[in-house]
Formats: sequence, structure tokens, C-alpha cells
Amino acid sequence: MVNATWHVAAIRFGLGPRLGEAPPADPRAWLGAQLGEEAPLPPGPSAGDGLRARAEDILDRNRSQGQLTGPTRAGQIARSTAQAWASRRLAAAAPFRERLVDFWMNHLTASRRNGQLNVLVGAYEREAIRPHVTGRFADMLVAAVLHPAMLIYLNADSSVGPNSAFGQRSGRGLNENLAREVLELHTLSPSGGYTQGDVTEFARLLTGWSVAQRAEPFGTIFRRHAHDPGAKRVLGRPFEEGPEAAEAALRFLAAQPATHRHLAVKLARHFVADDPPPAAIRTIEAALRDSDGDLGAAARALLALEAAWEPPLGKLRTPGDYVLALCRATALPEDRPEVVLNAMAALGQPLWTAPQPIGWPDHGEAWAAPEAIMRRVDWAHTLAGRLQALLEPRAVAAAVLGPLARAETVTAVDRAGSPRDALTLVFSSPEFMRR
Repeated sequence: MVNATWHVAAIRFGLGPRLGEAPPADPRAWLGAQLGEEAPLPPGPSAGDGLRARAEDILDRNRSQGQLTGPTRAGQIARSTAQAWASRRLAAAAPFRERLVDFWMNHLTASRRNGQLNVLVGAYEREAIRPHVTGRFADMLVAAVLHPAMLIYLNADSSVGPNSAFGQRSGRGLNENLAREVLELHTLSPSGGYTQGDVTEFARLLTGWSVAQRAEPFGTIFRRHAHDPGAKRVLGRPFEEGPEAAEAALRFLAAQPATHRHLAVKLARHFVADDPPPAAIRTIEAALRDSDGDLGAAARALLALEAAWEPPLGKLRTPGDYVLALCRATALPEDRPEVVLNAMAALGQPLWTAPQPIGWPDHGEAWAAPEAIMRRVDWAHTLAGRLQALLEPRAVAAAVLGPLARAETVTAVDRAGSPRDALTLVFSSPEFMRR
């Protein structure tokens, strides 16, 4: 499609064009440049800060017999990190990088459905995911699995080696949740050939890793007295006892061919098509294999795929994608993050709250129910009513869809009875619903 490269770049790989944004001279080079070193983020609360704040809130509540009023320290951290997420994406100068952050956050889900994670998920993104989105997958996996958010989310903090000193005294035993999800969701996938025996051995290997939640050092710790003694064997490879075994095993799993293929399928499904072409999967898989799991190399291979550019608008936007695209299309100021967060919740995808460890679904049928689409239209109509005095519908359509706008959409916008209706037609059009 003539002159559509910028819009495909911004929609397929970014967060949608921002009204008033000047298109780059070379959209593909613009995307590639976002895979370089990231500018430092403003300071934000660490996982330790969040755990300390929650411990102090609990202490204050106990001292006052549960009569605390006003915002808690932990609540303030939870709100501020969510607002920072939305503000950063409203004004993102490197939206492809933000999309990659969100993709890997979903792949390595740690969900706020577990209420203990409210103060931790923002730090999890900052500390475990964001630093590695163009680095080695093995480094990301180690950082994610041993982060307090993941250890708590998948109950590894309460897993005890049955043959450990503490296990023998207490009678407590293994929790296999983290081991199973790392093998099934994060690395090999069910096609990778692991067995229940591998899950159990890996769970034994991970015992001892826990979280100090009530006192210093407020973060990930290794409790040797809860670690199951003796050697373990995962996928036929032996690992000795001790804290070093966890990182060694995670790096071993990250390097498996089945892991590279699993990651390639997920990247291709997210950026190319719900049912991605086998050739696209093979290309990304080869990039991961040949670079020792370099996610930057995988992202560059993705950008080079013609299947990722043609045809455009092949995937239905998730509610979060849709909300961000619409808010950027109306140039919503970055100091209005609550608009984004409230809309995501209303449309069924509240931030960092995936219902299961597998994360939010990444195929259109999960989001295409008529009622869900009508909720999008209703929300778009409401927002258009607030902004109609500030926006010219044809200019918005040209800026955010350009040559991707269908002739039927342009005609309908021109014939609309009011600016509000015209804007709603833009944002309810099939082409705006997709990326």
C-alpha cells in the first residue's frame, strides 16, 4: 500500500501514531534504532521499597487495631507505578521498545490477581524485564524467576525441600507451581519433552529461594535450611545442591532448542498473525539459536520479515492496545494516566492482572465477542464527546490511519451528523480495531 509504511510501523510494532507526531523519514530504521541502549528511566520504587512499605503498613494497622485511614504506603506505590506505566506509553518516543516490554511482561506473567503483588509488579518490570528486552533471554529468565514478584506469585517462597532440615522438622514439602510454569510456559513448552519427574526435580532444585517480606533485606533471599539436599537431574542433566543450581538450570533451559522455538512462535503470533507463517517462525527461531538467545537479534529478525508488514491490520487489538492507540490518537496528555488505566479495566484487561500464569491471550477470538466490541464503541463514544471540541475528525483519521483508512470509513466520517459521531466512527472502524 503506497505510503503506508509509517502507519504499519507505528500500528503493528508500536502503540499507534500520536496525533501531531512527525513521521520519521525511514520508519524501519526508526524501529531498529529503538533496539539500542535505552535512556535511563526516572527513579522508581524497588521491590525492596514495596515490601518494606507493606510491612510498615501492616505494623501500623496492628498498632491501631486496624483503624488505618487514608492512603497506605503500599497503595501509593501500587498507584504510582501503574500511573507511570500509562504516562510513559502515552508519550513514548520509543513505542516499539515499550511493546517489547509489555510482550515479555505477559510471557513471564506475575499478576496482581495475587494481591501481594500490587507493590511489586512495577518493580518487576523495571528490574527483571525492561533491562533485558534487547539482551539475552537467559538473563531475563534468571532475573524474572528469582524476583520477589515471581517467587511469591507462583508460591516458590513457601516451597520446602522435604529432606531439608526445615522440611524434616515441619513436615512441609514441595510446591511445584514455579517449576511447572517455567517448563511449560516460560521455556520449553509442552512440546519440549519434559516429564513430571523433571518438574519435581526442578522444584527440588528451586527450594530455598524465598522472599524476606517482614524485615531486612526485604527481597529475594536463599534459605539454606529449606533447600532440598543432594544432586538433582533436569532433562537428564545433573545439578548439584546449593543456590548456584537455580541460575545454572535456568540458563540451561533458556538455551534449549525447544525454548527458542516456543519464543519464536509467541513473537510471531504477537507481531505477525494469530496463525503465523511457518517461515516466519523459523526465521526468528534461527536468530535466537544463532545468537545464543539474543532478544535484540530476534526483534531485528522480526522487523526484516515481509510477513510482519503485509498485509497490515491483520490482528485484532487487545483492549489495552486499543485504549493506548485511541488515547495517543487524541493526543491525551501524559498527565492523564487514569484515563488509560480506568478504560483498560472497563474493557476487560486491567493492567498487570492476567487471570492465569499463561498471561493474556494473544489471538483475536479471545477479544472478539460482540459485547466486548460494543464496550469499546461505547467507551470511544464517551471519550469522543469530551474531546470533540478539540479535534477535527478527518485530521485525526488521516494522522492515525493515513492510507490504511478504507474509503467506506472516510465517507462515513464525512457524512456523520456531528464531530462526536465522526470521531466515534474513526475509532470504531475495523481498521482502527486492528493492528
